[in-house]
Amino acid sequence: MIYVVMGVSGCGKSSIGKQLAEKLGLDFYDADDFHSKASIDKMSKGIPLTDEDRLPWLKGLANEMLTWQQDQGGAVLACSALKNIYRDWLASELPEKVTFIYLQGSYELIAERLQKRANHFMNSSLLQSQFDTLEEPNESQAVIVNIDNTPEYIVEMILRELK
Repeated sequence: MIYVVMGVSGCGKSSIGKQLAEKLGLDFYDADDFHSKASIDKMSKGIPLTDEDRLPWLKGLANEMLTWQQDQGGAVLACSALKNIYRDWLASELPEKVTFIYLQGSYELIAERLQKRANHFMNSSLLQSQFDTLEEPNESQAVIVNIDNTPEYIVEMILRELK
């Protein structure tokens, strides 16, 4: 299985994803590591990515996910996956083998977390554009976990839902 930990920037995708991967005995990958230099430069300047910017990135990730499934039997990927079409693109190569885990939180909570985060290319001014873009999945499309808790508790809730 490929587990995609998704949500807006600052919701905890990487930290939760790493802990989840460790608990599941899977490798962890961060979709941010697969962005092109042009996309990173754009986001660093506070310019939101377009669907045209994201398509090759998401299609490339779908191919990586196929490799991870074939070679390792699964993985955990941290990826914003904000729109339904993005999630469709990500799962296109493995429609029955991808589980989305949505880290849900309020704008205020996530904005506060972003202000404390250092050394990340994502400009905090883009948070509103991420919330504007976000098409929240429903419970039939993803495991939904509220992030207003400790990372350990969040991971425990995810593991409980996956069983």
